[in-house]
Amino acid sequence: MAGRVVVALLNPVTWSPPGIGTARWRAALAEDVVDLLATLNEVETAVAVTPVDRWLADAVVWPGTAVYEVPEPTPNAVFAVLAGCDQAAVVAADAPDVPGLTLGKLLRPLSSRPVAVAPAEGSEPGLLGVAARLPAPQWLPALDLDTSAPAEVRAAAPRPGEVAVTAGWRRLRGPADLGTLDPAFEGWDATRALLSGRPG
Repeated sequence: MAGRVVVALLNPVTWSPPGIGTARWRAALAEDVVDLLATLNEVETAVAVTPVDRWLADAVVWPGTAVYEVPEPTPNAVFAVLAGCDQAAVVAADAPDVPGLTLGKLLRPLSSRPVAVAPAEGSEPGLLGVAARLPAPQWLPALDLDTSAPAEVRAAAPRPGEVAVTAGWRRLRGPADLGTLDPAFEGWDATRALLSGRPG
């Protein structure tokens, strides 16, 4: 396995825009994040999913993309299955327009610190992603991308400075987050098509 890997965690979604079914919405978001990962340089990319959602991974991955089945949709569960990898970043799959540079910044601090976290911006708490040197430190708390906060991770570390807090980005988890999408911003093609009513 590669030294560094970025994994899209196909976490459940609890909301979708009016007139769009949750399954279609979730698939569009995941497709855009997976497409973005495919453009990253100097890292391997993968997808993680619980067994019940394997259908979603199969629908959005590129040929040859590794798919990891995990018992629960958490960063900790993903880190646990990445044997042989030196560094890994786990990112939420509901941030379809996240810039590749933002994901790169999540991995960069691992040269000097064991963990880095990127906060989720927008209407709800949570994290955009978590990166760690592997095996992950024993002090790393159980994390939930929907509810955990950078302060929680830093408080668990032997020293707060062992956790880098990198640039955040919005996740699409509610109506208020839709208004932050910039039509002029490149990418998020599947999400854009679904919101505009064009067939995806």
